[in-house]
Amino acid sequence: MEYQLTENIATLHFDDGKANAIGHDFMDAMFEGLTRAENEAQAVVITGRAGLLSGGFDLKEFEKGRDALQAMLEKGSRMFFRLFSHPQPLVVGCTGHAIAAGAFLLLSADNRIGSSGDFKIGLNETAIGSTFPVFGIQLAKARLNPAYLTRSFVQSEAFSPEEAVQAGFLDALAPADAVLETALATATGLTKLPAKTYAQNKLDIRRSAIAAMEASL
Repeated sequence: MEYQLTENIATLHFDDGKANAIGHDFMDAMFEGLTRAENEAQAVVITGRAGLLSGGFDLKEFEKGRDALQAMLEKGSRMFFRLFSHPQPLVVGCTGHAIAAGAFLLLSADNRIGSSGDFKIGLNETAIGSTFPVFGIQLAKARLNPAYLTRSFVQSEAFSPEEAVQAGFLDALAPADAVLETALATATGLTKLPAKTYAQNKLDIRRSAIAAMEASL
């Protein structure tokens, strides 16, 4: 993961050349990046690469056995708790697919800018025979359009970027080559709001979901 500070915006860009899997290295880098941002910046932008935000957790870790699976989910729970409760404006620029934990990255952010294309965004856990950890339940309930909850959370429906806006995974679309610029502009605009009040109101409106996530850690 590459950390870049531009004026008062911290950008976390990740590209592993494969599925942008969320593994231990990814999560360690995310924790480090968010801590640096709190000390150096006023807002955070997270991006993947063209065509892909993330395909979800690193399945190779899950194949190592129950202990490895548990360790991954516990660390993932801490990461998503940290993202969802991050006090600064948090914007994701998504120029491609976002599946499973990749979609939860979208649900963790304040603002989500996507791009049109032959991309799929959604939660495939039911389709692969998996139930959801507490963070997944809370993020879905907090951010998805209620009319899409069953279709997404229970029925594993994957959405086009246009449908993902309606479902609540994305807030807006921009041309692929303008997604990062739009995300940065969105983050910059949010820094004009009083920082302490922004953080407090964000925590207050998410209090019940954050409390449930924290209790599961």
